[in-house]
Amino acid sequence: MQTTIHGRQLSFSPVGILWLKLAVLYLILGVLLGIAMGASENFTLRPVHAHINLLGWATMAVAGLIYILFPEAASSRLARFHFWLTNLALPVMMIALTLLLLGYRAVVPVLALSEIVAVLGLICFALNIFLNLKKS
Repeated sequence: MQTTIHGRQLSFSPVGILWLKLAVLYLILGVLLGIAMGASENFTLRPVHAHINLLGWATMAVAGLIYILFPEAASSRLARFHFWLTNLALPVMMIALTLLLLGYRAVVPVLALSEIVAVLGLICFALNIFLNLKKS
C-alpha cells in the first residue's frame, strides 16, 4: 500500500496493517470481557482481560505500527515467525488461562507451552527490531 505525505511517497507494509486489524479485534474482545465482568461483578477472569488488552491490543498494535514504518522489517523471515508464533499462541494461551482460572488445573501444561511459544514470538520480534531497523 502506498500513500503520499508531504510530497514523499511512502510504502506501507500490508503485514503491519494486518497486525493493526488483529490488534483492534483483541481490543474489542478485551473491552467486551471487561464489560461482562463489570456487569456480573465477577472479576475471576481479570488476568485474561489484562493479557488480552496488553498482549493482544497494545503489543500487537505497536508491532503493526513498527512494521508499517519499517517495511523491510515486516518482510523478513523473523517477522513471519513473529506473526505465526504470536497468533497461534495467544488464543490458546487466553483459552487455557480462562480454563485454569475457572478451576481446570489440567490445562497447566497447555498454558505453559503456549506461553513459551508466545515468548519465542517476542524474541523473534526483538531480533527483527535489532537486525532490521536501520537509521535512514
